[in-house]
Formats: sequence, C-alpha cells, structure tokens
Amino acid sequence: MRTTYDEADDILVLHLADKPIVRERSQDWNTHISYAEDGTIVEVVILEASKQGAWPLLKSEAA
Repeated sequence: MRTTYDEADDILVLHLADKPIVRERSQDWNTHISYAEDGTIVEVVILEASKQGAWPLLKSEAA
C-alpha cells in the first residue's frame, strides 16, 4: 500500500493494488472507491481529506 496526498487540493489517495481499475463507486460526495475486475479494491480517494479528519493519517496529541 502507498498513499499520496495533494495538499493544494486536499485529496488523499490510498493505493492498495497495482491492478487495472474497471469500475468506480462513490460512497458519498467525498469518498470514491475503485475496483479491479476480481472485485478487490484498488484505490480509495478521499476529497477534503484534512477537513474530514483522514489526513494526516497519524495525529499526535500534545499532553
């Protein structure tokens, strides 16, 4: 798995596999999932990732 984050557009992409994408589905307005022919998830795209709390992936909290 690898992740890419576009800070200018606040878009997080989680790349889960290197298979060709054959279909995409929107889970809601800001979460989109791409699937391979065999039904496995290839990538997940999250729009407004930092606003949704999805970026950064690990948050440290000051005591």
